[in-house]
Amino acid sequence: MDHGSPMYEDVFGISWLDFNLSNVLMTFVASLVVFLIAVLASRNLQRKPTGVQNFIEWIFDFVKGMISSAMDWKTGRQFLPLAITLLMYIFIANILGIMFMVTINGDLWWKSPTADPGITLTLAVMVVALTHYYGVKLRGTKGYLKNFFSPIPILFPLKIVEEFAITLTLGMRLYGNIFAGEVLLALLVSFMASGMLEAAAGFIPMLLWQGFKLFISSIQAFIFVMLAMVYMSHKVMEDH
Repeated sequence: MDHGSPMYEDVFGISWLDFNLSNVLMTFVASLVVFLIAVLASRNLQRKPTGVQNFIEWIFDFVKGMISSAMDWKTGRQFLPLAITLLMYIFIANILGIMFMVTINGDLWWKSPTADPGITLTLAVMVVALTHYYGVKLRGTKGYLKNFFSPIPILFPLKIVEEFAITLTLGMRLYGNIFAGEVLLALLVSFMASGMLEAAAGFIPMLLWQGFKLFISSIQAFIFVMLAMVYMSHKVMEDH
């Protein structure tokens, strides 16, 4: 993709403070969309849900099933808000770059925030850090440390390496799938912009790819949350 990233230093001229403004913008947009959906779903609650409330309750049941498959519900129910928030946020973040991408003066401003490794690795670090926090909180320090020395103490160095590997793979899997989808979408748009014949030939493939990318976005959100709950169960459950 022939574009750059809007950096804070380039826009505001402050050399000692530099970060990607597009990431900040799109992270805010994704968070705002999730917040608005939550507000709409919680207004005028009814005993027989309809509309957005019905959809959100279906998501609750779906996520509850995900958690129950990773750990017992008595322990896992406290992670329901976390899992739902992650699922909705990652899905919305994944699809923001499907409909269109906005480039200004050669800098890409509108995209999927999860198409940046910094965002996905930050999410992964947050999830892994929470697994350690709840491991200590629910099992105590002794029970938490037991995970690193079982089944045999000699595996302790490998368990430490595993924690870094889990963080890296959790974040990079999400980034790789979303970024690859946006690269191909940008190539199709560039092909369509080269002429009328190319635009006609590329229109159907672009629509098909957008539909497929929507499917991939939902699958990747599911995989991220499912793995997050599995990793959480490894820290908080006695039988892991």
